[in-house]
Amino acid sequence: MPSALAPELFTQVEEGLKDVIDPELGVNIVDLGLIYDLAWDDENDALIISMTLTSAGCPLTDVIEEQTGQSLDGIVERFRINWVWMPPWGPERITDDGRDMMRAIGFSI
Repeated sequence: MPSALAPELFTQVEEGLKDVIDPELGVNIVDLGLIYDLAWDDENDALIISMTLTSAGCPLTDVIEEQTGQSLDGIVERFRINWVWMPPWGPERITDDGRDMMRAIGFSI
């Protein structure tokens, strides 16, 4: 059964994941609100990232998975992504920083 991350590890993982940029929108997956939960799988000694994408048919999941692995290098040894489609992602999940980033690259949000 997954357990909560220690606050320090949570912060490290979240900061690392800010290096993962959604290839279509050009904003990191944390500030886009794509991360639904971070937990630890004690049985497999691995980070579980519950996340979604802006659309279920996104063809770039491999790119995001590869970037995720690179961003977590040195933070955790193992992780797995639990793709979540319910509830669906919506723009209300974007953080204030994410909104600022999107405006800076020309999106009206």
